[in-house]
Amino acid sequence: MVIKESAEMYLETILVLSKKGAVRSIDIAKEMNFSRPSVSVALHNLEKEEYISIESDQTVKLLPKGAEIAKTIYERHTVLTEFFEQLGVKSAIASDDACKIEHDISPESFKAIKKLVKKNKEAAK
Repeated sequence: MVIKESAEMYLETILVLSKKGAVRSIDIAKEMNFSRPSVSVALHNLEKEEYISIESDQTVKLLPKGAEIAKTIYERHTVLTEFFEQLGVKSAIASDDACKIEHDISPESFKAIKKLVKKNKEAAK
């Protein structure tokens, strides 16, 4: 499934915000530091492609294929952040770097990093 990085960012943001409650376009705009009109255009494009739905109360919900992408990107972000932290990188920098890499890393490389992170966590117990 091919999707643009910007769309992945929106989907991941919706997923993260939804863990705190209902998500509205203003919440997404604030979180991503984007203008409300830009967010509105992006959300309507995501809705047209059936990644999200915009409910009658204006809340944004992930549809199954949007949720799948969001979960994949979020997992990459969290695992890569942890990987960089294990290397001694400060948390904020690790998170920023993970955000840059999460969209481009190959499944093979991610799988290897994920395995190493898990192994390191188990060894630290």
